[in-house]
Amino acid sequence: MALKIIFMGTPEFSVPIFKSIYETNNKILEVYTQPPKKKNRGQKIINSPIHEHSKKLSISVRNPIVFDDEEINHIENLKPDLVIVVAYGKILPKKLLNLKDILFINVHASLLPKWRGAAPIQRAIMNMDQETGVSIMKIVPELDAGPVLIQSKIKITKETNHKELSGKMSELGAKLILDTLKIIENKKVNFIEQNKLNATYAKKIEKTETRLNWNDDAEKIIAKINAFCPSPGCWFELNGVRIKIIKAKQVVSKGMPGTILDDKLTIACSKNAIQVLELQKEGKQKITADEFLRGNTIKTGQSLN
Repeated sequence: MALKIIFMGTPEFSVPIFKSIYETNNKILEVYTQPPKKKNRGQKIINSPIHEHSKKLSISVRNPIVFDDEEINHIENLKPDLVIVVAYGKILPKKLLNLKDILFINVHASLLPKWRGAAPIQRAIMNMDQETGVSIMKIVPELDAGPVLIQSKIKITKETNHKELSGKMSELGAKLILDTLKIIENKKVNFIEQNKLNATYAKKIEKTETRLNWNDDAEKIIAKINAFCPSPGCWFELNGVRIKIIKAKQVVSKGMPGTILDDKLTIACSKNAIQVLELQKEGKQKITADEFLRGNTIKTGQSLN
């Protein structure tokens, strides 16, 4: 029997999972996504990736600011079997979750109970975890604390950045949601409670975290660069200009933290150093370090602190 589904999601991460659901014999009744954003001083309105894909498929889209009684009644009247949430960007109120005969599930980008919260992919990379994964869980009022139906793991290497890992996890989520729908259709649902003692939290990324601190060791700095690539990006200042590092590698070297060690843009950290491979000046396109060095003068021994 085909399931009646409401989908809630916003960023590009949600799109492969949305497409995967659409291609089944189940019916997407409606899509909820974050309201359009104004760009270029309000001259242009930008819809979310999920909004754009829904329009192409002629699926009704709603962008509520809050889930008031009218909105909750609307969902109840649609009589969905299932609400699937993927990086929607809003916390669903308890009154909505209490609607009868509707299962609310979330596709979360971590191996719960590890990395509950807003930035699980970035925090896993920053923490230099060797693996992460995708969890499909029942939504409860407490943030990302619901029982888990299914999980799958994915490896993280020292070269893995956020863009790459997010893409792989989104595709993994697209596969897992198909398994989930089959489990629900076959009425073989078995949620397993999380061990709260093992819970860790992936707090939202703050702007203050994006400036590099050369007093960290090189391995930690590389992990942060990868975690914030391509957005929001890690940066430092050189001759008064903000430079975002896109890609770098660790090298064995010594020097005062924040000092340029050679003409290859190698920068000393508290332990070892990083060599910048790709970068981006503020307001410019990304370029290789070689391209940057051909047009900019740097001095060995120059301090970036």
